[in-house]
Amino acid sequence: MQCSKCSGKAVIQLQHGSLCKIHFLNYFEEKVFKTIKKYKLIDRNDRICVAASGGKDSLTVLYLTKKYLEQYDLKTNLFALLIDEGIANYRKTTIKDLKTFCKEHKIKLVIASAKEEFGYTLDRAYPIINKETKKKPCNICGVWRRYLINKYARKNKATKLVTGHNLDDEAQAIIMNTFKANTSLSAHLGPVSGIEDHDLFVQRVKPLYFCAEKETRLYCLLKGFQVDFTECPYAQEGLRAKVRDMLNDFENQYKGTKQSIINSFLEVLPLIKEHQIKINSSPLNICKICQEPANQEICNTCKLKEVLKNGKKKRV
Repeated sequence: MQCSKCSGKAVIQLQHGSLCKIHFLNYFEEKVFKTIKKYKLIDRNDRICVAASGGKDSLTVLYLTKKYLEQYDLKTNLFALLIDEGIANYRKTTIKDLKTFCKEHKIKLVIASAKEEFGYTLDRAYPIINKETKKKPCNICGVWRRYLINKYARKNKATKLVTGHNLDDEAQAIIMNTFKANTSLSAHLGPVSGIEDHDLFVQRVKPLYFCAEKETRLYCLLKGFQVDFTECPYAQEGLRAKVRDMLNDFENQYKGTKQSIINSFLEVLPLIKEHQIKINSSPLNICKICQEPANQEICNTCKLKEVLKNGKKKRV
């Protein structure tokens, strides 16, 4: 293939043409920066926490967030936050990659450990919780990660929480919520997560919102980032994996399917948010156990901790 903009060799074929290495890198970075500007994801006085795992998406968004701040001379503090769930033969590798990356780019790294916070790694907790609740590892991990990311971002005085969610991730979430009739969850999607601001929640933003997974992967490779592309060993057990494969099949047959899902969703998102605000008149609760924000009297994380506590008693 030949680049649509020059005579160079193309490295990727997109829906509207092929691009060489230089033009692809420029295209990708410009798309991310346009997203940040259009949706006002970063303000001049923000202290930014980038939720990083050491994978391709988080390294890319961490690098480009830093580059954006430097390019526009924003005197904003930036640090990376990694959640160590305790997944054998997976997380240690990504932690190593992220430490190397942060050292090279002079970025502060904060690590929060599930083992230290809850007394269990995910590997140890999953069999106990699953026996009592039938919850899959991705359900448990999601609860833990959301809890720890928000808690430690706030603890480190972050005003914005940047995540590496890309176009594929968002399209999958939209379809999953549709399958499960989770309109309330869909209201929290979009380039800026959430419905209304709250002091206990650090606002989440997604600079890679319009970037396809294959684009992020290629950007990582072309930039030479040290990253392990190994998938989490639990990933295939969740609904997301099935929805991902389904959307990939559709994308292969009908180019632009994922982008169309995103575009259609963004048109109705303001209505979904407005509806959710109207029907959800009750104020946010504070967990009576840990004092973190919760939808009920006791947050989901503390409920899981109670299951682990009861499971330990039964074993004794």
